[in-house]
Amino acid sequence: MSTASPATCALVWFKRDLRLSDHAPLAQAAQFESCLGLFIIEPTWLSSPECASAHVAFVLDGVAQLRAQLHARGLPLWVEVGEATAVLQRLHAHTGFTHLLSHEETGPGWTYARDQAVARWCRHLGVCWVETPQTGVVRRLRDRRGWGGRWDQRMNAPQAPTPTGWAGAGPLPAHDLPSLASLGLSPPAYTPPPAGEPTAQQLLQGFVQHRAMGYRRALSSPLTAQDGCSRLSAHLAWGMVSLRQVHQATEAQIAHTPDRDLAHDLRGFAGRLRWHCHFMQKLEDEPAIEFQNFARHCDGLRENSSDPTLLAAWQRGETGFPMVDACMRSLTATGWLNFRMRALLVSFAAYHLWQHWRPTGLFLARQFLDFEAGIHWSQMQMQSGTTGINTLRIYSPTKQARDHDPQGLFIRRWLPELAHVPLEHLAQPGLMDSAAQRASGCVIGRDYPAPVVDERAAAQQAKDRLYALRRDPEVQQEADQIQQRHGSRRSGLQPTTRRRTARPPPSPALPPLPPQLSLFPDA
Repeated sequence: MSTASPATCALVWFKRDLRLSDHAPLAQAAQFESCLGLFIIEPTWLSSPECASAHVAFVLDGVAQLRAQLHARGLPLWVEVGEATAVLQRLHAHTGFTHLLSHEETGPGWTYARDQAVARWCRHLGVCWVETPQTGVVRRLRDRRGWGGRWDQRMNAPQAPTPTGWAGAGPLPAHDLPSLASLGLSPPAYTPPPAGEPTAQQLLQGFVQHRAMGYRRALSSPLTAQDGCSRLSAHLAWGMVSLRQVHQATEAQIAHTPDRDLAHDLRGFAGRLRWHCHFMQKLEDEPAIEFQNFARHCDGLRENSSDPTLLAAWQRGETGFPMVDACMRSLTATGWLNFRMRALLVSFAAYHLWQHWRPTGLFLARQFLDFEAGIHWSQMQMQSGTTGINTLRIYSPTKQARDHDPQGLFIRRWLPELAHVPLEHLAQPGLMDSAAQRASGCVIGRDYPAPVVDERAAAQQAKDRLYALRRDPEVQQEADQIQQRHGSRRSGLQPTTRRRTARPPPSPALPPLPPQLSLFPDA
């Protein structure tokens, strides 16, 4: 953008980019004669089925820090509650801003509708709206071929410079940030972790410098993942650190550390950053996947089989399967869970309980502090077997307990009613005889629920249904079309389709598909 002429005023609209550094709209705003910032707390967001009070508390913490940083450099940040076009109208009447500067957003359907309304408002008022990419997601992408190369170009480009100051648009009325109570929200069930750019940068540097050691081994178990993963996911979801900053810090450490083990683990993490945008691109290309099956041959598969009793037991962590229940209780108490255990929760709901991914996905969206719509809905469908192109991943909760909590530490932490159950029965306490139940102080059906389904029978029934469906030639034809549009084969990433032949070699800069993908791939 060339230097703006006098008498122009820029409004920087913050959305999922709550940071000062590597922020292109802020860098652009420094060229204007006057500018101000805006963050809108939208009632549509607050009332959306994905939103939880913990999300709002985390965001308000980040906004408060950002406002202080900007104020110190002469840029006022106006925070207002209201729908976007109404807020913009009021600010336009007050300041007469000529340019609206923001980052692109790939969000839930309500944000897409909101942005369409804002675009119409800008055209009507003659306001120039400049949107800038901040991830590897490509707007209006025609073909996935070469997508991986474009991702590399964006992530390796120089970071946007941080201006030393801005010419503020003049005084605005002083006001405090709204509280959860004033927004009509209840306190969250837990205190969210510290938000904001300084915290995100501290997490990033601590991870790439030393915490990443052992990452590839640590990320699968809920016991080790809490400290062994980056813990950047919520900060990335709200843009308190940019994906480019994380990528470049990771690659710099890989290149310069003398510790080859650390470099090896960081390469595993770097690959997940690429998959992060790959899944977001799916929602950008086809917004309907938030609401309908990728593979339309799956329509009707689960929609009419929802069982409210089973769904409620899963939500409460009372299914009678200890690893599933411990994961759910841990998640609802902390807002975070490692990748494999997220996949276990979804797999169990989709296959063993035969629940549709939409209601289970909305519940999980409210629990995940790092909810990112593009990744979330792509992964909900992938783990539920409705993409038509991915291998069915039906996790055994018993095997996951024995593999990733072999001493029962995680289960006992979150299911205190199982504290004295012998280790050999901990993964399946329902198999204890009555004497063992009494001796352990855990009577099944009284102190801990009996399994809500038969694990093996439920899994086999799900397999039979889905594999029978996939054998249909018309279904296979649709899968080929889905692969052509959304598959990773033409993006520079390894194919996700069930067919593994006749493909070009993957780009050496991009990693193979991890055996089990995360519901937040950079967790």
